[in-house]
Amino acid sequence: MEVIDQWRKTLENTLQYYADLPYSYGNVQTYVVVSRDGNHFFLMREGWQGNKRIHGMIVHAEIRDGKIWMHYDGIEGSITEELVSAGVPKEKIVLAFHPPYVREHTGYAVA
Repeated sequence: MEVIDQWRKTLENTLQYYADLPYSYGNVQTYVVVSRDGNHFFLMREGWQGNKRIHGMIVHAEIRDGKIWMHYDGIEGSITEELVSAGVPKEKIVLAFHPPYVREHTGYAVA
């Protein structure tokens, strides 16, 4: 299996783990959404908590230029270390939610 295909599977499985966790309050569903080209991965939440509408992105990751770009990671504790534990090298993960001048100090890829 090609490394990019492994990353796709790892991303989808990791996000599905979080999607399967029950939401504590209200009638809220969590979904994994993968783009048709298999390069964008979203963890989304939607529903109602009492009278409050819940809708939004929890994670957005993209496979671009041979790296995983983490555009948004709203998981407490982050999923990035889970990706590393699953075999994705740190130098192949870009923490895109940080500006480039900060990325060089994170131990992950700059771009």
